[in-house]
Amino acid sequence: MGGMPSVLPDGEPMPEDGALPASALEGAASRPLGFYLHVPYCATRCGYCDFNTYTASELRGSGGVLASRDNYAGQVVEEIRLARKTLGDDPRPVRTVFVGGGTPTLLAAGDLVRMLDAVREEFGLADDAEVTTEANPESVNPAYLEELRAGGFNRISFGMQSAKQHVLKILDRTHTPGRPEACVAEARAAGFEHVNLDLIYGTPGESDEDWRASLDAAIGADPDHVSAYALIVEEGTQLARRIRRGEVPMTDDDVHADRYLIAEDVLSGAGFDWYEVSNWATSEAGRCLHNELYWRGADWWGAGPGAHSHVGGVRWWNVKHPGAYAAALASGKSPGAGREVLTDEDRRVERVLLELRLREGVELGILRPGGMEAARRALADGLLDPEAYATGRAVLTLRGRLLADAVVRDLVD
Repeated sequence: MGGMPSVLPDGEPMPEDGALPASALEGAASRPLGFYLHVPYCATRCGYCDFNTYTASELRGSGGVLASRDNYAGQVVEEIRLARKTLGDDPRPVRTVFVGGGTPTLLAAGDLVRMLDAVREEFGLADDAEVTTEANPESVNPAYLEELRAGGFNRISFGMQSAKQHVLKILDRTHTPGRPEACVAEARAAGFEHVNLDLIYGTPGESDEDWRASLDAAIGADPDHVSAYALIVEEGTQLARRIRRGEVPMTDDDVHADRYLIAEDVLSGAGFDWYEVSNWATSEAGRCLHNELYWRGADWWGAGPGAHSHVGGVRWWNVKHPGAYAAALASGKSPGAGREVLTDEDRRVERVLLELRLREGVELGILRPGGMEAARRALADGLLDPEAYATGRAVLTLRGRLLADAVVRDLVD
């Protein structure tokens, strides 16, 4: 599930030219570099969505021509050129490109290829670069997928969410059951090496049987990657309002835990191994390398409204609205809204927060005394793997994955 959060953090102002502190590129050669390209457009707004996305009606009159989808690819290309100026003579080829949204495939396939070409022209792509786009099942067809593949995309992620019509209806998803599975076959026929299906569990009205049916349908489509996320009901969304009015029930944490255990059982039985708490792949090559850059604190440039970036301990974020984003670029300024320079302690905490979610876990050596004591308690409670612990790493057990947020909070102490 891609997308940028709808609320931006606080921070110091971003320089108008987007310049970074000299320290940001120290040691850059040892870190991989990725690009995230945000496409903020959706045909309709899903009831649970809290991402920085916009429908045509939401943009009408609030950004004019500047916010038009027709101009968008050119604006992203301008930011990619700004990235080249900002990063100077940084020699790194780009290791991953991820186009997320929103619904990237509302743009013409040629627009997505044009943005990728700009990354290639300005930075170069690594020989084994992973190039992904998200897609809604109803927004692509075989010809579209073939054009993407010919343009250099080699991985695609479809928002399946559920195989059951009544669940899709609660989520305000517009595709019909069976269409995501057909999309996988079309993507394979177009030559995509790697295909992901996104699933959501814990939707109001979903049963264990519904969830099993969705998992079975996803596996039957033969992707090499499945993401399964617990539904989070965000304040301000249509779904939150419906639950508050009593129109639909709210699932609880116990239901989420049961569904997660079902997912682990079904997916592992079908040859999928977890490598991050919410992600499973059939092989190491099938993992989403771009997401691993995030989880491991590497460098990435996020282009597009509301997109976040991180280079060498400097994190920044763009203005949210497509009109404001376009206006900044048109005036020759960075679209950055603010930034923060992370301290060593900030980066240590983020390592614990993110790396503990990975199958390889996090080094015990970066924990402070309070965190080490918490790790010993987690080990005794069966939340950490004893074999990994003996080698100096904190790795979550299955039970630990169910309580990952709580374990992380304790270990960052």
